[in-house]
Amino acid sequence: MASAPQANLPLFYNDLMPLNSRDHATWHARGANAAPWLIDQHAVPLTVEEFPQAARHFPIVFSAGDNPVPLALMGLNEGVNVFVDSEGKIDQPIYLPAYARRYPFLLAKLDPSSEELSLCFDPSSGLIGEFEEGDALFDGDQPSDATKAALEFCEQFEQAGMRTQTFVDELKKHNLLMDGEVSIQQTGVEQPFVYRGFQMVDQEKLRETRGDVLRGWAQSGLLPLLYAHVFSLDLMSTIFGLQAQQGKGPVPAIPVPAE
Repeated sequence: MASAPQANLPLFYNDLMPLNSRDHATWHARGANAAPWLIDQHAVPLTVEEFPQAARHFPIVFSAGDNPVPLALMGLNEGVNVFVDSEGKIDQPIYLPAYARRYPFLLAKLDPSSEELSLCFDPSSGLIGEFEEGDALFDGDQPSDATKAALEFCEQFEQAGMRTQTFVDELKKHNLLMDGEVSIQQTGVEQPFVYRGFQMVDQEKLRETRGDVLRGWAQSGLLPLLYAHVFSLDLMSTIFGLQAQQGKGPVPAIPVPAE
C-alpha cells in the first residue's frame, strides 16, 4: 500500500525474511516501547475503516497519482513526524495506524506465480531474533500463539487493504478526487505556506452527487468515512503549529509516498 523506499520493499521495511520453524525454532519476538521506524516518516498508509479513529489525530489525504493511497499525515513535510521524538517514542496518546502496528511482520508472496502469501518479517528491526526475552515464535515445529496472533493481524490488514481499494475505486468511479492545496498563514510571515502534492475529496462534486448514489453510500457506511476525511483536513493547521513549536520549520510542499 505504500511506495517502496528501496529494492521494492514497502515503507519501513529494510529487508524481508520468511518465518519458518527450521531457521527460527528458538527465536523470540520482543515488545517495543518506541517506534523508531516512524522517525522521519511524515505519511503513513491508512485503511479506510481506520478513518474515524485516525481523523481525531491526523489529516487524512490521498497520495498523488493514478493509484491513490489513503495516508495519515503525521507531519506536513518530508522527514518530519511531530508525534515521535528522536528515539521514536510517542509522547502523546494517538491512534497508531495498523500499517505501523503490523511492523516488523508482513504477508508477502514468495512465489510470483502463486497467490499464496507467507508470513515474513524484517530481520533488521531488532524486534525478532535469537534472544531469550519476549514471546517464542514456535512451540516445537508449530507456530506459537504469538505467531498465530501476528499472522491473524496481518491477514486482517490484507483484507482491510482490499476494502480500502474498493473504497478508492468508488471515489475514482465518480471522479471525486482532486489535487489538494492547503494554504496556512503563519503569524509574522507575510506569505502563506502553500502545501500541495496530495489529493483530497472535491467537496463541490460531493455536494452535487446524485441522491440515489448518496443513499447507497450512506447505507454502505461509505459516506461517513468520506466526511471523516473531509473534517480531518482541519488538522492541517494543528500539525503545522506543532512543527513550528518543535522547531521543525515548514517548507511549501508535501511530498507523499504513492503506490
